[in-house]
Amino acid sequence: MSIRTFMSVLLLALSLFSTNLYADQLTDLLGGKAAETAADTSKVIATGSSVQGDKKIRERLQSIFAELDALKTVSISVNNGVVTLGGEVDSSASETKALQFAKQVEGVVEVQNDLVINRSMSKRLQNTWDKLLVMGKQTIAALPLFLLGLLVFLLFWMLGGWISRRQNLFRRISPNAFIANLLGQITHLVFIMLGLVLALSLLDATALLGTILGAAGIVGLAVGFAVRDTVENYIASILLSVRNPFEVNDLVNIDNFEGNVASLNSRATVLISPDGNHIRIPNATVFKAIITNFTRNPERRFQFDVGVDTDQNLLTAQTLAMETLQAMPGVMPEPKPAALIEALGDSNVQLRIFGWVDQRQNNFGKVRSEAIRGVKQAFDQAGIVMPEPIYNLRINQQSETPPSATPTSASVEDRSEAQDVSADRTIEDKVLSEQTSGDSENLLTPNAPKE
Repeated sequence: MSIRTFMSVLLLALSLFSTNLYADQLTDLLGGKAAETAADTSKVIATGSSVQGDKKIRERLQSIFAELDALKTVSISVNNGVVTLGGEVDSSASETKALQFAKQVEGVVEVQNDLVINRSMSKRLQNTWDKLLVMGKQTIAALPLFLLGLLVFLLFWMLGGWISRRQNLFRRISPNAFIANLLGQITHLVFIMLGLVLALSLLDATALLGTILGAAGIVGLAVGFAVRDTVENYIASILLSVRNPFEVNDLVNIDNFEGNVASLNSRATVLISPDGNHIRIPNATVFKAIITNFTRNPERRFQFDVGVDTDQNLLTAQTLAMETLQAMPGVMPEPKPAALIEALGDSNVQLRIFGWVDQRQNNFGKVRSEAIRGVKQAFDQAGIVMPEPIYNLRINQQSETPPSATPTSASVEDRSEAQDVSADRTIEDKVLSEQTSGDSENLLTPNAPKE
């Protein structure tokens, strides 16, 4: 851009500011008063017109404008039903009001707007100050009523809070602590809403309640999308606490995570794994997952496979396996143990052996381990061959290797400890210890219905 062009644009801008063209005047020039507006074809224009009719229109408008401080200085002229308004008004709202009144008078054909908005700084400040004074007087006059409404609202807030803390009352409705607490919170919210409605009724501002509820709905929708996972976990917590799929210390498998249940809170379910680790699973996942509860039915079946040589008598091997399990401590006599032929292999026949354990008295893993040891020992003593692939590996070494230590036979005490099948309470004791020392909520209650 050249210097001459830049100076021309600058002079044009200065000339526009020097002529005091306000926004309203620019609007009029672009598409307002300067443009001819189309006539209103919906209004029927009478054929007759008189000076008396124009006089009545002018007198009627003068009587209306005289009652309004903002329109007292407006001049009115009427000719053949065309009203021309002139003079100064203090704001655009007053201009619009004057035009509206003129159009509503009977017999008016058209309204010509020659009004000028007074943009004097002193006048605007005076009008603003007058409005502030009026608002201040109205506020002082309404202050006792406002204080009364505030007192009613606070009383209902405190009363709702006091009732919501009476958990014994809600425990009679629902024995579940989580549901009882939720009912208390809902009751508190109901009292708050009642107090708000009564306070707004005293202030004659009940229309404001709809605006508040609408804004609260929009905010709640936005927050709901933002914390969707949290809300989902909270709802899942409610459903899980209503009908408990497990109890404290139940051995469960949830979403391929196995452990004893330690607690169920409003966000997650906590398990303690067999190796002592804490596993935290979101309740939304727990609610949708496939849950295997190993403790709900205390009788649990174990199984293991044994291969015997194809030359052996299978019926003898099956009978010996079942008799061995029936004589073992920890294996339940009813349901009886079973030994079934599972598969016929190339070099052996695979037997699948079943037995039942009462988990309240014996450890499942230990009984299964003893059952495998006992069946192997019985087969060895009976001469039943259990063939397996054998690979011989010989390594020639130049240096001499020390002779291997000769294994010693286990003592009686070691044998009894290895053959012990009593229940192992290690993890259960950890859960109970955590229940005693922990201060977190637990939604698992013995009184809740069980699935």
